[in-house]
Amino acid sequence: MAPVPGSGLAKGLAVTLRTMTKKTVTEQYPDTQPELPPRTRGVIGLFEENCTVCMLCARECPDWCIYIDSHKETVPAATPGGRDRSRNVLDRFAIDFALCMYCGICIEVCPFDALFWSPEFEYAETDIRDLTHERDKLREWMWTVPAPPALDPGAEDPKELAAARKAADKLAAQQQPDRPGQPDRPGQADQSGQPDRPGQEDRP
Repeated sequence: MAPVPGSGLAKGLAVTLRTMTKKTVTEQYPDTQPELPPRTRGVIGLFEENCTVCMLCARECPDWCIYIDSHKETVPAATPGGRDRSRNVLDRFAIDFALCMYCGICIEVCPFDALFWSPEFEYAETDIRDLTHERDKLREWMWTVPAPPALDPGAEDPKELAAARKAADKLAAQQQPDRPGQPDRPGQADQSGQPDRPGQEDRP
């Protein structure tokens, strides 16, 4: 059976009419900021106080887009007769977002929680060379990092928290004095000053 001439046009117009009568879901950006998911991978923020210049993030980055420079400083001994120690001081921390593929490996391998995902995405540049952002800009993005989600009330405590709570309870039990009215421990002197002897009966 041959198709009716103009049936395709009529179907297309019908779809257009149905779409026109529906409520629009287009967000009027930039007048209205989008509501991004909490785990959005926008840019990487740097909390440089936690950075120890261990270079793990730069070594594990598959794109080699992290540039770190540092120098060593001598820290005097805190006590008389102690030994001076040296520490690494961060001079430069930059990320080339023109090379970054947002895999998040640098954030996962950081052992001191110095790198975080930020949902910030408005960092477009007209020159690709300007997409290499230094630590000052990464520090600004750190304050846009959302707070971590709340823990599940039914979830188990982390191992570190459980171990710390157990140690605190043990210390509190050791510092707690003996309560009055509790029976004496075996081998402990009674009120008469004589130690208890197991198996010995009271004599008349």
